[in-house]
Amino acid sequence: MSVHRVAAAAGFVCAVLLVVNSARRAGLLPETALTHAIAPFAALAGLLAITGIYLLIRGTAGALGLVGYVLNSAGLAGAFAIEYTLHFVFPYLGGGTVSGLLAGGTGRAFLVTSIVLLVGVLAFSAAAVRSGAMPVVAVLLYAGGMVPGALRSVVPLPVYLGGLVIAGIGVAWMATRLWSAEGVDEEVVVSARRPVRPTG
Repeated sequence: MSVHRVAAAAGFVCAVLLVVNSARRAGLLPETALTHAIAPFAALAGLLAITGIYLLIRGTAGALGLVGYVLNSAGLAGAFAIEYTLHFVFPYLGGGTVSGLLAGGTGRAFLVTSIVLLVGVLAFSAAAVRSGAMPVVAVLLYAGGMVPGALRSVVPLPVYLGGLVIAGIGVAWMATRLWSAEGVDEEVVVSARRPVRPTG
C-alpha cells in the first residue's frame, strides 16, 4: 500500500473518531473504557493524514504550505498529548491538583498548543486551496471545523462538538481525494522513470 493510501486510511480513521468523540461528549454514545481509550487517537490519525496531504500538494503549496504543515502537525501532536493527559492522567489526580496544573504551566502549554494548531490549520488550509490539489469545500470544512476545535476552552461545548464533526467531514473528503490520487501519481512516476528514446 502506498504512502498516500496509508495517509488516506488514517484520514478516514480520524474522521470516524472525531464523530465518535463528539457523540460521546454530547451524550449520544455511552461513556465506556473503549470510547475513552480511543479518543486521543483522532489527533494522531489526523497528523498522519495531514502528512499525506502535504506530500500531495507540496509541489504547488510553496513556503506557506511547508510552514502550515509544520505548525498544523505540531498542533495536532500537541492535541494528542492534551487528549492523552485529559483521558489517562487527570482522572487519577485530585480536583485541586488538576486546577493547580491548569492555572500554571500546564494551562499555558495547553494554550500555546491551541494557538499553534489554529495558526497551522489556517496556513495549511490556505496553501491547500492555493495548490488546487484538494477539493476547496473539503479544505474549508476542515478549516472551519478546526477553528472551534482548536479553541475548545473558549467556545461553547455545542460549537466545539459541531466543529469536530464538520472537520471530520472535511478530513474524510480530503482522504477520499488522497486515496484516488495514488494511480495518478504512479503514472507520473513511471513516466518520469521511463528512458527517453532518441528521435534521430
